[in-house]
Amino acid sequence: MLCDLVPGGHPKQITAAHAARILEQAAPSGAVAVARAELAAEFLADLRHLDAQLRDTRKKLAAAVKASGATLTDVFGIGPVNAGTIIGDAAQVSRFPGRDHFAAYNGTAPARVSSGNRKIHRLSLRGNRRINHAIHMAAITQIRYKHSDGRAYYDKKIAEGKTHKEALRSLKRRISDAIFARLQADARQVSAKGPGGQPGNGSDSSAASSHPERQLFGPATPGPDTTIRPGTTAGTPSPSKPTSKKTRPAT
Repeated sequence: MLCDLVPGGHPKQITAAHAARILEQAAPSGAVAVARAELAAEFLADLRHLDAQLRDTRKKLAAAVKASGATLTDVFGIGPVNAGTIIGDAAQVSRFPGRDHFAAYNGTAPARVSSGNRKIHRLSLRGNRRINHAIHMAAITQIRYKHSDGRAYYDKKIAEGKTHKEALRSLKRRISDAIFARLQADARQVSAKGPGGQPGNGSDSSAASSHPERQLFGPATPGPDTTIRPGTTAGTPSPSKPTSKKTRPAT
C-alpha cells in the first residue's frame, strides 16, 4: 500500500513507526489515493495490534517456561519461545531410548544415501519440523557469535574440509544432543521433587494432573477406557447371553 502512495516506492523491511511517519507525510490526491491511505492506516493498526499480542504471548510463554523449571534456555541460542516449542512437542523425554532416537525424531540425524563404497549423508526432511526449526535458529545464533562454543565447533568442521551446509548439520546434531541431555536432567529433577514440588521419591501417589509439565504444556494423557459394559456396574458380572445348540439334520 505504501508503494502505491509514495513515488518510487519504499523498502518492505520497515517498522510500524516508520510506516506511520510515511503515512503522515503522504499527501494523497484524488479519491483512489485517499482510499488507499485510509486502507494503509487500517493495516497499520492491525499490525500494531498483532505486535502487542505477540509481545504478550512471549511474556506468558517465558513465565511458563520459567515456572516449569526447564533449563533449556541455558543452551546458547535457545530462548523462551523455542524452549516452549521443544518442551511442548517433545512431551515426555522418557519415550526416547537415547539421543539418537531424539535426533531422528527432530530430523537432525542425517539420512544416509550411500552408493557402493561411497558414503554420503544428506539432510533429513523427516521428523518434527517445529523442533528442527528451533534447533536451526539456535545453530545460526551460535555461528553469528564468535565467542560461542558452537562457532568454534563450526569453524573446526570448516577447517576439516566440510561445506557450510555439512558443518551446519553437524552443529545442529550437537545442539540436539545438548537439548536431549537438558530434557533428561529436567525430568529427573521433577521426578525427584515428587508430588507438590517437595523432595521425594516420585512415587505413583502423585496425580497425573499435578505434573508441572502437563499443567503448562498440555493435558495429562488420558488413561485406558473402562472395560465395564454399558448397563453394568463395577463388581457386577454382566449377564451372559443364552446359547442355543444347533442340531444338525439327520442324514
